[in-house]
Amino acid sequence: MVDFGGWDMPVEYSGILAEHEAVRTRVGLFDVSHMGEIEIRGPRALDLVQHVTCNDVSKLSIGQAHYSGLMTPKGTFVDDLLVHKFSDTHYFLCVNASNQDKDYAHIRENNKFGAEVENAGERYAQLAIQGPRALELLQKFTKTQLASIKYYWFTRGDVDGVHCIIARTGYTGEDGFEIYFAPEFAEKIWDHLMDAGKPLGIMACGLGARNTLRLEAGMALYGHEIDDTTTPWEANLGWICKVDKGPFLGRETLLRQQGIGVARILAGFEMESKLIARDGYTVLEGERGVGTVTSGGPAPFLKKNIGFAYVPPGVNKPGTKIGIAVRAQTAPAKIVTTPFYKRKK
Repeated sequence: MVDFGGWDMPVEYSGILAEHEAVRTRVGLFDVSHMGEIEIRGPRALDLVQHVTCNDVSKLSIGQAHYSGLMTPKGTFVDDLLVHKFSDTHYFLCVNASNQDKDYAHIRENNKFGAEVENAGERYAQLAIQGPRALELLQKFTKTQLASIKYYWFTRGDVDGVHCIIARTGYTGEDGFEIYFAPEFAEKIWDHLMDAGKPLGIMACGLGARNTLRLEAGMALYGHEIDDTTTPWEANLGWICKVDKGPFLGRETLLRQQGIGVARILAGFEMESKLIARDGYTVLEGERGVGTVTSGGPAPFLKKNIGFAYVPPGVNKPGTKIGIAVRAQTAPAKIVTTPFYKRKK
């Protein structure tokens, strides 16, 4: 158990490698109740969410979610988050645990639209059921037809007799669901899912496997790949940055950077030796330091050692040979296309 954003969280239950493999091949259960929830309501709720995030919220249908960035006026990340549209006047944001209070204060500070902003984290527990057998398991507990929920869509329904938000989202690269509900039911639902999942080979999963799974799936982690010094263009997240949607925080800076280009860009790499690149290690081009590793470690399912690093444009081209300064030696590596792992549909 470790302190994580003010929460006591399990790094592992029975082993990171075993938990990782369970999610890739069967089903894993994560208690992610530490994640923050912020709800925005009112006639101008859309205007507020559009103003503080970089993706185009006006394109969401009711019951749809998208990945986005909560922006500073400099066009950098306050946080990354999921935006869910309940109605034209109600949006539900899932944010990172350690950032919840900061995000809430930032949204309130920029609320010039008279919208109601609620720091709602205490009202929600969140469980993530992830893996190829996640639907099979969760369907045992609900009359909601889970197969009809598309990826990055959600609905409301009862799970184990408890009213839930049921979202087909996750942070593992696998199919699965994230359910939000009142905290007093968390222990009951957890225990029942674990019991019913035994024949399916379920495993309880901690922060360690959550990190190896997201890295293998090529997903950014706040405080590593993105932070308040990083823009979406630099983080290779241009697909969530819709500068044509109209004004929003940081748009002018992002338009300017889009025009002149970036001095660094996030790239994935694969080690060509058995050495492991860790966060903060220097990336070398020849003998010259050109970048820094933001996340690195084993990819248990791929049986490779991988990582993310910021490098100059041009060095990010797949196939480019680089070195990683691992303690007193230079370990060979190469730039590769991300995501490192992509599940078969």
